[in-house]
Amino acid sequence: MSTFSRLLTTATSLLALVLVWYVAARLIASPLLPGPGAVLEAMGRAAEGGALQRNIAITLARVAASFFIAMLVGSAVGILLGRAPRLNDLFGPWVVVLLNLPALVIIILCYVWFGLTEAAAITAVSINKIPNVAVTMREGAAALSRDLDEMARVYRFGRWKTLRHVTLPQLVPFFAASARSGLALTWKIVLVVELLGRSNGVGFELQTAFQMFDVALVLAYALAFTVVVQAIEIGIMQPWERWAGGWRR
Repeated sequence: MSTFSRLLTTATSLLALVLVWYVAARLIASPLLPGPGAVLEAMGRAAEGGALQRNIAITLARVAASFFIAMLVGSAVGILLGRAPRLNDLFGPWVVVLLNLPALVIIILCYVWFGLTEAAAITAVSINKIPNVAVTMREGAAALSRDLDEMARVYRFGRWKTLRHVTLPQLVPFFAASARSGLALTWKIVLVVELLGRSNGVGFELQTAFQMFDVALVLAYALAFTVVVQAIEIGIMQPWERWAGGWRR
């Protein structure tokens, strides 16, 4: 399927979703399910004073910081555990424990230990995401081609050259999978962090809208931020994945 056909199919699918939303809102006729027009109107009101743009930018900054930390630490831990079975036997259970620890518990503990600070918020989000990245990268590192490793040893690539030209290119699909799922998970956790302990950001605005039972504003912020995240996925993540996997036949 060509790029144009794929985009056309995606646009048609989203248009159908909006149509179903519009029909459902008209049938129910309740403020609890505002239609697309009401949501766009609420979005326009929030954007007029700059609140929408400002809060989205604040949340994106937190997402970027947490995402970078989680990908860096999680990838390093995962590759190390995948390449060293003894370390995996020793520290693998730690990853499993963190993986199954509820996100809300980690957020509350970080706020209790470090206070209602920006550092506590970013730390909480990062800790929630690191185990997911580590597990994915560990599986990728454990599945690396032994033939390529042997070739690197025969040609005396050295540790860093082997990592750059042999190990990391094979891990690109796993890194991309971690990044894609991580982006979606990170911004969702950031919203919870903002709702519980920050005085700005999309999560804080959602809490305010909830207290006023303003469903249209809740959907407006959710829709606006989802569009931004999708733009990052299409404009950054997918082109990077194609570039990084260009060495494959």
